[in-house]
Amino acid sequence: MNLPDYNFLSVPLWLITALHLLTLTAHFVAMNFVFGGTMVLLFSRLENKWQQAEIRKYVKLLPSVMAATVTLGVAPLLFLQLVYGRVVYSAAIVSGWFFLFVVVAAMIAYYLLYGASFAADKPDRGFGRYLWPALVTLAYVSFAYSSIFSLAERPELIEMMYAQDQSGGAINPDIGAYLFRWLHMILGAITVGGFFVGMIGRNNDAVFQIARRAFLYGMVAAMAVGLVYLFTLGEYILALMRSVGIWALTVSIFLSLGSMHFFFKKKFLPAGLMLFVSMFGMVATRHVLRLIRLDGVFDPSTIPVDPQWSVFAIFLVCFVLAIVLITYMLRLFFSDR
Repeated sequence: MNLPDYNFLSVPLWLITALHLLTLTAHFVAMNFVFGGTMVLLFSRLENKWQQAEIRKYVKLLPSVMAATVTLGVAPLLFLQLVYGRVVYSAAIVSGWFFLFVVVAAMIAYYLLYGASFAADKPDRGFGRYLWPALVTLAYVSFAYSSIFSLAERPELIEMMYAQDQSGGAINPDIGAYLFRWLHMILGAITVGGFFVGMIGRNNDAVFQIARRAFLYGMVAAMAVGLVYLFTLGEYILALMRSVGIWALTVSIFLSLGSMHFFFKKKFLPAGLMLFVSMFGMVATRHVLRLIRLDGVFDPSTIPVDPQWSVFAIFLVCFVLAIVLITYMLRLFFSDR
């Protein structure tokens, strides 16, 4: 009996990589709206904050954008598993319980965001009792993913951990390898969240002021932590400096600084485009670093390619439809207001 071979790519690797980076960037944009925006709202100091119409509008949007976050997160996760399944699945098995609880945490956060959204229709009720626990569950999701995907780049550590504990309850012990990476993501989320809060609250000077502070301080802090993260790379930093990744990172930094100029002038279209391309460049830099870390252990370019364009076409149609529907939902939301 001849079993079918599953160890192949259904489209060329360059196309999978391009779509992976693009969809992951889109996922991060939606995620930062929810996660970063929630942090901006909760930590900001504003008199009668929850009575502001713009704040309530933002909170009303959270469940819909959370749904978009999950939808946009499926594609990059599938692309990652398609190419790097051997290392990703291994890391997920070692930290199995933490990985499985991500689904539970996301469902809890979704429920809490709906609670906050419904409370927005009642001026005598606050949002903190919903948004604070939602923020905690989302922080767990981000930390668990950072830990597991960082572990996936350390096959030798996976082997050692599995030999010691097969319960699925082990967490990546090399916290220093991903702590600053995780903090960089958190601070980046605050920056992007500040952008969205400012865009929605652009006609309210007080709301736009807290958005400006979040955008500025979040970006400066993210750059500082990102620099620290670079120095924690050790032997890999020289390889990164000689790769295309450093150029992508440099362009991303300049675009981020440029977006700040347009954001402060309330020119949200150029600011948003520059911010998106900047995020894409940083995602690409992280992808290059993954390849550097796995060099000599796993090379995705050696995976055979057996094109199945019909399956790819189905995915592309579904993905485009999802983007169109999300855009339509957002337009309906804002047109009603």
